[in-house]
Amino acid sequence: MKSSGLRTTIYKVADMDAAKDWYTKAFETAPYFDEPFYIGFNISGYELGLQPEEIDSDAKTANVTTYWATENIDPDYQDLIELGATAHEPPENVGGDIVVASVKDPWGNVVGLIYNPEFTLS
Repeated sequence: MKSSGLRTTIYKVADMDAAKDWYTKAFETAPYFDEPFYIGFNISGYELGLQPEEIDSDAKTANVTTYWATENIDPDYQDLIELGATAHEPPENVGGDIVVASVKDPWGNVVGLIYNPEFTLS
């Protein structure tokens, strides 16, 4: 397979309306697509999608983490906590100038943050 890169990250949520409001505030972006079966956001050229799910958020495991780029990881991490996310991994330097962190949204999805001045899109 020859991929041209990542396009979409989908978070499954039990309450689509509440999740739409939460992600609109978290990313300071309104959805461009809004239907009961899918809500799509354009986050700097990448798709963040919400889909309905019927399992309890406590049953989710943290098996995949998508890291969203940020220039201000510490305040952005705190902003998500203040919006109702729970701490998952606090900001930590992982080498060089790269810092990662993650929270769990109110539906148990892991939302990662990364500050990586060494990465550029090609």
